[in-house]
Amino acid sequence: MPTPSGAPPTSDSSLVGREHDFGFGLPPERVTSTVPSTMPELADLLHDAVPFALPLTRSFRGLQMREGLLIRGPSGWGEFAPFEDYTSQQAAPWLAAAAEAAFGTWPQPQRVEVPVNAIIPAVHADDAAAIARSAVLDHGCTTVKVKIAAPGERLADDEARVASVRDAIDVAMRGVGREGRGKIRLDANAGWTLDEAARALARLVAYDIDYVEQPCGELEDLQRLREQVEVRIAVDESVRIGGVAMGELESIADVVIVKVGPIGGVRAGLRLVQDWPGEVVVSGALDSAVGLAAGVTLATALPRAPGACGLGTGALLAEDVVSTPLVPVDGMLGVQRVSPDLDALMRARGRLDDDQARHWRERAVEVWHSGGAELVEQAIAGGV
Repeated sequence: MPTPSGAPPTSDSSLVGREHDFGFGLPPERVTSTVPSTMPELADLLHDAVPFALPLTRSFRGLQMREGLLIRGPSGWGEFAPFEDYTSQQAAPWLAAAAEAAFGTWPQPQRVEVPVNAIIPAVHADDAAAIARSAVLDHGCTTVKVKIAAPGERLADDEARVASVRDAIDVAMRGVGREGRGKIRLDANAGWTLDEAARALARLVAYDIDYVEQPCGELEDLQRLREQVEVRIAVDESVRIGGVAMGELESIADVVIVKVGPIGGVRAGLRLVQDWPGEVVVSGALDSAVGLAAGVTLATALPRAPGACGLGTGALLAEDVVSTPLVPVDGMLGVQRVSPDLDALMRARGRLDDDQARHWRERAVEVWHSGGAELVEQAIAGGV
């Protein structure tokens, strides 16, 4: 198959011996952030692109492996990793976010680090408790997000998981001398109807819930639910997939979840929430360390200091494109540019066969021609 737009194929061997050309292992200040004199073309995005696959420590929303494409440019590395259920049009902002990271500039941070929440997949209650204890004892997190309303699960499963997490984090915090109670957030991924959400939350609020994220998919249901329950409502899918205008959300939600990839980049995220009066929580999308770095950058650039951000997903990766996954230390993540480690990146590339690797390059091409080119230009022009 001819290479799109004349871009030469990138083989694994093309990276070996060129570590400094690619910024491998260089400290953040050594990775250039120069804005190109011309906008990148598709061939520029694909020239040094590396497909990757990262194993997870446990199944997460049906995934055992996180795949994507790392894009390298004069500013550093960007990550293009839309989930397979995203259409090419829906994936276009992900390409813009990757291009902004690799070829554009990011705004200056307002702070050097941000607090991070841990995340508990839809696992058995005993496993959930173990993950929650580790979050407090090993990573210093005092806020935990718990996945609920997973397909095939019952409310009893959700309640057992939430109850075990509440007990685990409170005991762990007392054990390390931390005062107060840990925060629990729930994430239903639009898995409930209005009646199911109202019935479930009437029970789950007993565990002192900070907020519930996207309990229902329909805006009307969210608005009615907010009037019925005594817990804050956060929206995620309504923003990143539904494209609902922020003004429409003020009567529906208390918290807005913003993710760099689905929104179209760091600067796009800042523009999105600039007039939002409520709380903003920056979250990840099961990113590699390269993608997480973009999320941390957005969180540190927000005018108002955020609460705990949903950027603790590095703990779900068994391996990353860096030698050590990007995980919280004392509950915090610091702002930085991340460049892959060559050995880790080659392992990640080696988990994909040639057809799988070709799929990611071809997907980038399709997304480019489905609105991605225009969004890439906007993302990079926004930083000039």
